[in-house]
Amino acid sequence: MKNGLTMTAVFEAESANYGEGMGNITTLKKLNRGAGDGYTYISRQALRYSLIQQLEWDNTPVEKSGSGDKTVVQFQPSASIADYPEIDFFGYMKTEKKKNAATRSAVCRLSNAISLEPYTSDLDFLTNMGLARRIDADNAIAQSEIHKSFYAYSITIDLDRVGEDGEVSIPDSEKAQRTETLLRGFEFLYRDIKGRRENLSPLFVIGGLYERKNPYFENRIQLNKGNLNTRMLLDAAEPVKTESKVGYISGTFANDKEIKDSFQPVTVAEFFNWLTGQVRERFA
Repeated sequence: MKNGLTMTAVFEAESANYGEGMGNITTLKKLNRGAGDGYTYISRQALRYSLIQQLEWDNTPVEKSGSGDKTVVQFQPSASIADYPEIDFFGYMKTEKKKNAATRSAVCRLSNAISLEPYTSDLDFLTNMGLARRIDADNAIAQSEIHKSFYAYSITIDLDRVGEDGEVSIPDSEKAQRTETLLRGFEFLYRDIKGRRENLSPLFVIGGLYERKNPYFENRIQLNKGNLNTRMLLDAAEPVKTESKVGYISGTFANDKEIKDSFQPVTVAEFFNWLTGQVRERFA
């Protein structure tokens, strides 16, 4: 039984997740590698936030729990996965007085989307001149870190846990429909930030349904001067090459011909049509 769905996707975006600012500088979320290069990233929480909003799954009822400085916002204990796909795929923690906490670990696991090209300290200089001139006021000045790059992230779904939570079990047809809706969300994902709408739809994607629930292609995407490292991906895919497929938008990477010769990719749209078809067969 193929119970593990995983895919790793690459998209291109600009400055799509900011962290805590310093003074008048807005800083991007970043991490550093051993060689000294810094890379920006879009957190898994930010990806989930955009996805849930666009799927209109952000209607799971919540409530405040606790008191004083220990107050937290959580999903209502009465909320069930039968009614709310958000907590079906991304889990929950529910606490009630004099009861043990009820938890559900995530069925759909997301990684951070990490840039494939290093950040080189580019800054955008901002003022409010347009408004200030209207009343002859001084300009407010700010700086914002900017970075345009390719990003890679992975998702992994435990298909045998979709729609199953204790005594709750939804029909297989609903499990297939929910999973397909989720995948279509990733296919057309975008992110609204600072007056921009960034397109997070995949330019390259690899994955499939497997017996093992392993993110086979996570951390296997490398880019060097616009060239995708095909050798690494081919080696990673070797144990599951017959179950895997690649979707690719022509012209994305410099070694376009090498990618096509190595993977015989389909279009990204064809990849998601194939993957959702695999899901329907799994739950048939």
